[in-house]
Amino acid sequence: MQRRTLFGAAFALALSFSTAWAAEPIVIKFSHVVANDTPKGKAALYFKKLVEERSKGAVRIEVYPNSQLYKDKEELEALQLGAIQMLAPSLAKFGPLGVKEFEAFDLPFIFDNYEELHKVTQGPVGAMLLKKLEGKGIRGLAYWDNGFKQFSANKPLRTPADFRGLKMRIQSSKVLDAQMRTLGAIPQQMAFSEVYQGLQTGVVDGAENPASNFYTQKMHEVQKFLSVSDHGYLGYAVIVNKNFWDGLPPAVRSQLETAMQDATKYANDIAKSENAGDLENVKKSGKTQIVVLTAAERAALKKAMAPVHAQMADRIGGDLIKAIYKETGYVQ
Repeated sequence: MQRRTLFGAAFALALSFSTAWAAEPIVIKFSHVVANDTPKGKAALYFKKLVEERSKGAVRIEVYPNSQLYKDKEELEALQLGAIQMLAPSLAKFGPLGVKEFEAFDLPFIFDNYEELHKVTQGPVGAMLLKKLEGKGIRGLAYWDNGFKQFSANKPLRTPADFRGLKMRIQSSKVLDAQMRTLGAIPQQMAFSEVYQGLQTGVVDGAENPASNFYTQKMHEVQKFLSVSDHGYLGYAVIVNKNFWDGLPPAVRSQLETAMQDATKYANDIAKSENAGDLENVKKSGKTQIVVLTAAERAALKKAMAPVHAQMADRIGGDLIKAIYKETGYVQ
């Protein structure tokens, strides 16, 4: 009798601990390096809203924008160590991590439009690339668009000759390094959070960004010209710490996956309109002159940068580049 009483008391105690534990929300720290009013920033907040509403508070998403927690070079290590659970880094970040295949997204002019791009990110090639992250302790959940990049400087950039000798900020990417060198520019790796000051002080002469990043980071205050080149793509992979993800209850994982699908559609739907709106905001500011390249000028830039594809084939993988060409119909 005494043994049954002790067992009952132990069971009740365990149940009370279990109930208390269940009452604690699962917290996911979601860190990123851009502003809340960019496509990525808005999508992160939308994901937070969906998850917290649908889980009725059982899961809490804490969003930390603008490098509040970690800068470009720190965030992936923080995720791998479990200091944060979720990131949406630019695809260029995975090359230095050792997954060089992602640098295919940095190849100049490899995508002409969103339709071509989504054949890759929403198809088997994109899924295969996300799978490669698992060996690094990372689970890839989705691709989010930011948009196509434009060149900025304190002089108009229309022809390859215009880039000669300019110090151009790039992300840490061998492909972007080769891209700038092919144009005769001097690539300068710099954390995104430091770009405004770098442009302001002349540490770098120019940069490449989608209009949304250019405007929300106030680069129009320190750059006189923005050339609408659409020469490259900037996108993100939403990723989580794999151990954390695998340790979640299956029902929670399913709920997060559904919310991520909806947030991804939202992110990609707004990317194009946000960039168009921020390009207009740059124009209205009167501080930066918009340079719209002619079809011939854009074709000349594409031709000048085409050798980068062949130069990077051994690094990225020639078969992968050909698979992307097949999806997009790329022609030099």
